[in-house]
Amino acid sequence: MSSVWLTVVLSAGLSAVIYAIALTIYVLKQDKGSGRMVEVHSYIKEGARTYLIKQYTVIAIIITIVAFLMYLAFGTVNSEYAIRNVVSYVVGAATSSLCGFIGMYVAVNANVRTTNSAKNSGLSKALKVAFSGGAVLGLSVVGVGLLSILLFFWLYSGFSNNLEVVKNAIRDIVSFAFGASTVALFARVGGGIYTKAADIGADLVGKVEKEIPEDDPRNPGVIADNVGDNVGDVAGMGADLYESYVEAMISAMVIGAVITLTMGSINWVILPMVIAGIGIISSIISTVAIGLIKEPSHAITSTTFISTILTAIFSYFACIQMLGGEGIGIFMAVLAGLIVGVIVGVTSDYFTNRDKKPVRIVAEASQAGPALTILTGFSIGFLSTIVPMISIAIASIISYVFATNYVVSVTSKLTIGLYGVAISAVGMLAPAGVVVAADAYGPVTDNAAGIAEQAGLEENVRDICDKLDSVGNTMKSICKGFAIGSAALTALALIAAYIQSLPEQVISRVLSELNVMNPYTLSGIIIGASLPAVLTSIVIMGVSKTAYKLVEEIRRQFREIPGLMEGKAKPDYSKCVGIATVNALKNLIAPGIIALSSPIIIGLLLGPVALGGMLIGAVVVGLLLGLFQGNVGNTWDNAKKYVEIGNLGGKGSDTHKATVIGDTVGDPMKDSAGPAQNIFIKLMSVSSLTFAAMIALFYL
Repeated sequence: MSSVWLTVVLSAGLSAVIYAIALTIYVLKQDKGSGRMVEVHSYIKEGARTYLIKQYTVIAIIITIVAFLMYLAFGTVNSEYAIRNVVSYVVGAATSSLCGFIGMYVAVNANVRTTNSAKNSGLSKALKVAFSGGAVLGLSVVGVGLLSILLFFWLYSGFSNNLEVVKNAIRDIVSFAFGASTVALFARVGGGIYTKAADIGADLVGKVEKEIPEDDPRNPGVIADNVGDNVGDVAGMGADLYESYVEAMISAMVIGAVITLTMGSINWVILPMVIAGIGIISSIISTVAIGLIKEPSHAITSTTFISTILTAIFSYFACIQMLGGEGIGIFMAVLAGLIVGVIVGVTSDYFTNRDKKPVRIVAEASQAGPALTILTGFSIGFLSTIVPMISIAIASIISYVFATNYVVSVTSKLTIGLYGVAISAVGMLAPAGVVVAADAYGPVTDNAAGIAEQAGLEENVRDICDKLDSVGNTMKSICKGFAIGSAALTALALIAAYIQSLPEQVISRVLSELNVMNPYTLSGIIIGASLPAVLTSIVIMGVSKTAYKLVEEIRRQFREIPGLMEGKAKPDYSKCVGIATVNALKNLIAPGIIALSSPIIIGLLLGPVALGGMLIGAVVVGLLLGLFQGNVGNTWDNAKKYVEIGNLGGKGSDTHKATVIGDTVGDPMKDSAGPAQNIFIKLMSVSSLTFAAMIALFYL
């Protein structure tokens, strides 16, 4: 029976990759247009290429160093164990980088084709091209992720019936997730610093000082801003959710391997991959809605809901077929994950959508000046965190309770309960294909609108692109909430897997001592709680420093290039791209060192109990800050856009200027510091899981 389900997993992964290739061909076949459109596109494409080359060069150096240190550390345990983990780590990093490269390549080629489709064929065709460009990244993330895990499972276990071999194989696959996390840190944080520094620099000089429109071709920072959309929300978001996707599966498989040893069935290990495969099939089916529904917002929202519903239905039958009557409890965990994903997305939409009350409250408060813009935004932002946080807590409890109550054949209630929590994370991320597609759609349409503006196309073309872009902004807000919510649930699953992967004699001691009355636990929680705040400080400071240098360069060009303000001369776009690239990568060093080293240092110095406490503290505070920063930034952004469409005085009014300040403050929060929390809490958790054996050995 297990061979049938493994075939389902293989078929789903291959289907995603094949469909992604088909969509790539479709997008590239579309006409790019001509003249100024192609010229602007070439600037964006070259800027993206420059950034990716430099970023991947830095990543390659870091991966090489970490892989060498891993070999030395794991070599003290067993040479074969060391080699397997190093290979898993390197391939995990390589596949994450590959997905980011593919997504960026297609996205930067889809933008001009979306603009041209809007010009020649109208809204429906432009929507299809833009979403197809985003779907390539979404399908690449889930397809490559699932196939990679299946490949390593086969290489290390040979699909053996020997349960000890299976458990060791899963142990060696953990480093694959660690590799994906390492790349995600640099892609997400580096991309976030780049995109927001470019955005702030271009806006402060262009919109505020020179009072020229957004995406005006006279602005030297406009291309860096366009490139940043792709760097942050295509490569960065893709790496973020790729990391969550593979980590959720692997953490569930780690705990499933423990259950397999007592139950004698490999299905507990295979089930997470099957649910992920079901999510892929559901995502592919749901994309049909794009061609059937004309309204862009309804079309994209429908794909997400259809995928979620289909995943729930198919997962029910899979759980029952694979686990029998006990599968009901595990299915409820899957369902809890799916539902919490919807709740987090809907909550983010409510607090950040310009048509909803919270955004209008901030916009109306802005009539009294920027101070109230900031204060009201902070109030709304903190309020927006309560529903997602409670939802994640309830989902964890439901998953644990249903798993322990329905699965009675597993002697350890803790183990099966933690398996339920891990499976809920897999369930939440099962529809990741359409979620990533919807997020990547955003920068494609944002760039398309920018190209239409810079190329001076007709008003109706710009209106179509702006309508698509408006939907893209909404989807980016929803997807950011989904990303941090899924990161928290994934981190909980990783913590559960970390505890289960410790030697048996250590597990009992950790569980008995992991309570707040233990000073080691409490000190770990305090240290962990402080780290997301430190990360926020470092990232926002990185954005500020980079933006300052860009502001100076943009001012210099307006001052020294004759005829630039009059539109008679062209700015030096590449200079701004270069400044943003170099400084973004420089500011990656400190966050990388903290995230990679802190779990190992705490684990070796204070032991696995303190490390467990540190992970708990980091997850709670990281979730809070991630949700707050993502939502408050989008609330300020959409309050500005609410005014810009003609409300409360419209563009140029004092109210508009106040909302621009709010948006500028919120930009590094929603696109840099907030998303960085996702990576941070997951990387620390997976680092602990990867080095659990070494930490336990040192502890004993």
